[in-house]
Amino acid sequence: MTPEGLAELVDAAVASLVDSGRVSISNPQPARVERPRNPEHGDYTTNVAMVLAKAAGRKPRDLAALLQEQLQDSPQIAAVSVAGPGFINITLVSAAAAETARTIVQAAEKYGHSDRLSETSINVEFISANPTGPLHLGHTRWAAVGDALARVLQAAGARVTREFYVNDRGSQMDDFGRSIAAVAAGESPPESGYHGGYITDLAAQVLAEHPEYQSLTGEDRMRAFREAGYALQLAQQQSVLDLFRTHFDVWYSERSLHDSGAVERGMTQLREQGHVYEKDGAVWLRTTDFGDDKDRVLVKADGELTYFASDTAYYINKRDRGFDICIYLLGADHHGYVGRLRAVAACAGDDMQTNIEIPIGQLVNMLKDGVPVKQSKRAGNIVTLEDLVDEVGVDAARYSLIRYPVDSPLTLDLDLLTKRSNDNPVYYVQYAHARISSVLRNAEGLGIDFEAQTFAPELLSHEREARLLGALAEFPGVVASAAELREPHRVARYLEELATNYHKFYDACRVLPKGDDPVEPINIARLWLCAATRQVIANGLDLCGVAAPDRM
Repeated sequence: MTPEGLAELVDAAVASLVDSGRVSISNPQPARVERPRNPEHGDYTTNVAMVLAKAAGRKPRDLAALLQEQLQDSPQIAAVSVAGPGFINITLVSAAAAETARTIVQAAEKYGHSDRLSETSINVEFISANPTGPLHLGHTRWAAVGDALARVLQAAGARVTREFYVNDRGSQMDDFGRSIAAVAAGESPPESGYHGGYITDLAAQVLAEHPEYQSLTGEDRMRAFREAGYALQLAQQQSVLDLFRTHFDVWYSERSLHDSGAVERGMTQLREQGHVYEKDGAVWLRTTDFGDDKDRVLVKADGELTYFASDTAYYINKRDRGFDICIYLLGADHHGYVGRLRAVAACAGDDMQTNIEIPIGQLVNMLKDGVPVKQSKRAGNIVTLEDLVDEVGVDAARYSLIRYPVDSPLTLDLDLLTKRSNDNPVYYVQYAHARISSVLRNAEGLGIDFEAQTFAPELLSHEREARLLGALAEFPGVVASAAELREPHRVARYLEELATNYHKFYDACRVLPKGDDPVEPINIARLWLCAATRQVIANGLDLCGVAAPDRM
């Protein structure tokens, strides 16, 4: 039985008390059950009696005692007790707990999915890099975390759009064009330009495709090299993200906001909301009304639009496209954007507590041979996404970036991530999947088709079997909380605990018959448990965008 199934039993017990007139509660809040910290307290615990006590006009322990009477008659429950101020601790009969294995195998890749966010449309914008250079290590963290977040939101039923905002407008693009043009002419890039070795490569590619650009001069030359270099660099970013298993539904050009009139429409909407004013010849947005530290300029006194004007138009554009929630995943150097973007939502008439979310990701550093790997984009000495993948592979890179909360700085030890040992977290989890796959292959080699045999769940009564079953039952709740809290690292950490539970089970409980011993019902039951564990590990790794190998 899953926690969701048990919660339904508890809700039914509450409904029975209400229907019988023993308790009066109007629209009782659904129960939540969870695993207790101390296994001696049972398989699950719920605080439903404390939550509903006030509405019922009862003391929490008295209401808990009434629910205890209702629940202990269930054939799926072995014991119910009331503890503390009104907690209800529940122990399932072994057969009911073990039915989780059958549920998982039958649900397959859908196990862990729910419809909790089925009415919600979410735009997840992440990376949002300038198309003026390779994606660096900071982008790489969001490439992994942003994609994993989108995956867990989809697993929770949300309609999700992954969006890459292409910063293809502004002075940095002109500097980019001048840098490529200079190198193509055998000169050094301007001081304000880009100096990485990739600029030399781009210049060679542009000249190979457009030798006629060499005869251009002035601004025509800059624009020609800028546009050709832009196309090549954006294609390179798209290619490396495909390699990294991060795929975007929308590549949204900042230029298109201006070309389509979206910026003007956005300012009109904000003006109609009463938050736009003029001062010193400039046009301002009164963001201080909603907690920003200062008002923001939309149009300078000389008539030039600010970058903030694009930001406001972009948010309004997203809402016009029908997204209920706009999530912006920003780097540590954009912390100052949080207040102003939230204020934009409020100025547009939205709820800045619900319609916009802005997680900030902290810096990522790398160690190799115990020495920090330096990075500097303008100097060209950068650590790129490709560099990380070349060093440790896609799986190790993605998993290691996902398994930590994004609001904490992260240092990746490249030597650890290439080790084939239990010290390497991704290896540890993938090895558990491969180990179970080997067990199931060996069973097939012995002619055992466990799914065609009678599954006797009541036989899975060993302590290690119970622990593993309990961990498997937690997976849907882990996915749901990862989605609701926007914390995909919860899935990765869960997988590591699940792998530990499996290894302990395997060491304590023999799965396949020994030598010429006959196949017993306990062997079949444990193979079901193995298959269920493998399925959950595969499902969890998929939410991280990490492969689940059958052999290692």
